[in-house]
Amino acid sequence: MAYYSDIEEIENRIAQLPKGSIGKKTINGKTYFYQRWNEKGKLVEKYIPKDNLESMRAAIEEREHLQMVKENMKQDSLVSEVPPLEFRLNVITNRQLRDFAKGIENFRMRECFDDLQNYLHEKTEKVLILYGLRRTGKTTLIRQAINSFSPEETIKAAFIQITPNDTMADLNHDLKELLRSGYRYVFIDEITFMEDFIEGSALLSDIFVTIGMRIVLSGTDSLGFLFAREEQLYDRCIFIHTTYIPYREFEQVLGISGIDEYIRYGGTMSLGGVHYNKTSTFSTLKSTDEYVDSSIANNIQHSLEHYQFQGHFRALQELYEKHELTGAINRVVEDMNHRFTIETLTKAFKSNDLALSARNLRNDRTNPISILDEIDVAGITKRLVNLLEIKDREEQTVVIQQIHADEIKEYMDLLDLTADIDVLDTKGGRYKRTVIAQPGLRYSQVQALIESLIQDSVFSDLSVETKAYVLERIRNEVRGRMMEDIVLLETKKTNPDKQVFKLQFAVGEYDMVVFDPASITCDIFEIKHSTEADPNQTRHLLNPTKNSETEFRFGKIRSRNVIYRGDNRTISDVNYLNVEEYLSRKFTDQLIR
Repeated sequence: MAYYSDIEEIENRIAQLPKGSIGKKTINGKTYFYQRWNEKGKLVEKYIPKDNLESMRAAIEEREHLQMVKENMKQDSLVSEVPPLEFRLNVITNRQLRDFAKGIENFRMRECFDDLQNYLHEKTEKVLILYGLRRTGKTTLIRQAINSFSPEETIKAAFIQITPNDTMADLNHDLKELLRSGYRYVFIDEITFMEDFIEGSALLSDIFVTIGMRIVLSGTDSLGFLFAREEQLYDRCIFIHTTYIPYREFEQVLGISGIDEYIRYGGTMSLGGVHYNKTSTFSTLKSTDEYVDSSIANNIQHSLEHYQFQGHFRALQELYEKHELTGAINRVVEDMNHRFTIETLTKAFKSNDLALSARNLRNDRTNPISILDEIDVAGITKRLVNLLEIKDREEQTVVIQQIHADEIKEYMDLLDLTADIDVLDTKGGRYKRTVIAQPGLRYSQVQALIESLIQDSVFSDLSVETKAYVLERIRNEVRGRMMEDIVLLETKKTNPDKQVFKLQFAVGEYDMVVFDPASITCDIFEIKHSTEADPNQTRHLLNPTKNSETEFRFGKIRSRNVIYRGDNRTISDVNYLNVEEYLSRKFTDQLIR
């Protein structure tokens, strides 16, 4: 069904459609259909060929529907005879609204779209808050909601674009104008730009929603919405957060498959991840820092500026007064990635896998290669770590104390940008590992730091083959560690009734344990970036001593699993699970059977 934004359009369409109704006659046992209508007081009939019957029926139904819409528009006083509405803000309705919503008809829906739809069509006295970092699909969700409206609903919908100069008084005026004229669905974008939003937000739920409006607030200032919920809106709001994009949604919505593609670009609803992940080393770092500045640092700082009259900066007050808070927030994100990179690569180059690879390449009968024998593993590791740490010190302009980092991390957790994974040991020890929930953001920063090796004078003296091997090995190690973090985080989020953690032994570890306190059972996992099944991957999973220590603390081991990039299979009582399939399915209480 086409959409029309005013009566003139509807009348033009009605004039093109057949009038009357469809009747039928039975003659000699055969049924014939006719179009019937009155013309100058006389009944007129016209035979309808069988092949045209369905299209004629649809056209007549469309005409009847449009006649009803036309009458509703008149009843709602939304005709041109009514004096034009006087808005103070940037308000779009009718034809402009339809134009705004065009162009995304073929876009797939995010999983939270159903929640948005339910809110628009249910009885409630709450506002809906659609919030998240830039490029996570908020505006697209609104456009999809507008496109899903019936013609009757569309003529009662409006979109308001807020600017920093707008006030709650202006919004109150325009909402009254819309309400008086019969509008019932109002989408308000970037409402946190208003300086007085947090203090004045209660009027939206207390006044307009209670008398029948459906109000959807959206914006990138996620922290501002959280503050508003704590202060004015309290229990009168429904939240839909778009920042966290799990692998299955990335694959389903964008049509891009593969864990490595998700690692490179995951985190935004933008095809190709162009908003913070370029191919050039230096443009990557620049665009990534710009994304952190605009989406994360400005988000936190803007919210604190307008919350409790700037009275909630806590330990960050001095940094804010020196205009160094944005830089400090960016530094904390970079520091997380520096520590991640150094830890990952130090572990990687100390791994016995390197020696094993060297032996296998050297003994290859068809194409023996001794490249790994030329690598000074200890020297390269030391230079890499030093390079990253020196870069860290040289770029530091703000002395960030631990209390600053802790408070910034607290806000990043609230934004769903970071999460903690528990790391346990068999003696009762515990610490937390921070995971950045947008893998593309982490990968782009880490890749820029790693590829800065190319600029190192000592590293540049290595043979071209050696440099190529080392850089590719580094990338694979980072992808492997990130794949491990992704699996841990998504398993934790989709199994809130279970405990998900890494388990370390005196020697070796399980990459993931899923413990079910209700049944006192657990599932144990190795997570490998490899595409090949290798017996070496199961040595910890099948170790009787490690199994016994695990069952003593976490109950009977229900399954042993290797999550990797190869095909699903079972070898010697170990399930090999393809990582894309594992992340794509809906998790259930029976995680593994």
